Order: sequence, then C-alpha cells, then structure tokens
Amino acid sequence: MGRNEAYAVTAAVAVVGFLGASMWLATGGSSDDQFSDCRRASVAGGSGSIGGPFTLISETGQTVTDADVFTRPSLVYFGYTFCPDVCPLDNARNAEATDLLIERGYDIQPVFISIDPERDTPEVMAEFTDFMHPEMLGLTGTPSQVKAASQAYRTYYKKQESGDEYYLMDHSTFTYLVLPETGFVEFFKRDTTPEEMAETTACFVDNI
Repeated sequence: MGRNEAYAVTAAVAVVGFLGASMWLATGGSSDDQFSDCRRASVAGGSGSIGGPFTLISETGQTVTDADVFTRPSLVYFGYTFCPDVCPLDNARNAEATDLLIERGYDIQPVFISIDPERDTPEVMAEFTDFMHPEMLGLTGTPSQVKAASQAYRTYYKKQESGDEYYLMDHSTFTYLVLPETGFVEFFKRDTTPEEMAETTACFVDNI
C-alpha cells in the first residue's frame, strides 16, 4: 500500500479529543487580557500552561527549536502523514485558513508536527507539506523529542499495534495558534471553519 493509497483508506481511526479535560469552550476573557475580544476558548490554568520549548527536526533535516519555528503567527497541528482521513482534512482546513489570511495581508505559517517519527522522516514530511500548502512547515524528530513537544502542548497520541507497518495512531485533533514571543494564545476544534479560524487569528494578530 502506497502513501497516497493510505490517505484514501476508509478504516475508522479512533481520534481522541483529549487534553486531560483542561480545555473548554467559553466566551470572552478577563478585563486585563489584551486578547479578550478575540478569545473563543478558555484554558484551565491560563494560556501559559500550554506550549513551551522544544527541539525537533525540520523537513529540511535541520535541528530546530521553538524559537526557530515561531518567527511568525503559526497554526500548529499534531498528526501523522499515514493518517487516512482526519489529518489530511484538518491540515487542508488549516491551509485554507492560511490562504484567507494571506489574502488579507497577514504573514501566517501552518505547522505540522508528526507524532509518528518511526515513519515520518524529514523527506516524508516535506512531501506531505508541499502537497498541503507551500508555506506549511513539517517537523518530526526522535521519539523523545516528539514526546516532549506533545507534552508541552498537552496533546495525546498512542500507536495502535497491528504487527505491521500499516499501523494507525490515536491522537488529539486540536490546532493551536502560536504567536512569536507571546506563545500559545488559542486553540481550534475540528468543527471550526476556515473562515472562523481566519477571523479569530486575524483578531489576535491585530492585538499584538
């Protein structure tokens, strides 16, 4: 089975929307929050409890840190290239939101972080991201590097043991908005439309 065929696989994937019950939808924010008019979601412990330093390997084979990656507003998604349906759809949505923002003059970067380093080499990531969007950056790493990045953003993933190379991965499906210097500020669920994502992202960028 080739990678392109894998995208069309109709086998069900157990996608877990999991952040340890740490996130919930809300409206508005505190009065001293510069982004209060933009927020659609709230995070237990505050937005500072999500995100943090990481070291990964870019699709070009270079070792990079979070400081190297987040030089412009970024829409960050954790998934894997062999994902049959969820990851391609979510990344396509993020790519569409990016195009809407670029059309409005915003310099936005979609970022795809693999939670399947066993198969997702830099070359595989580059092929996937080039197909999705010219501005999309793919990141992978060693198992320990990927785990550290996932834990920083409080995401969930688990390998489904199948005994062969066609295994699937359970994983959470949030997209994170990360701003340079500010860090994580917002997350988007799967049912967020590209238009909603673009509008919210523009609001945050305008209020930096």
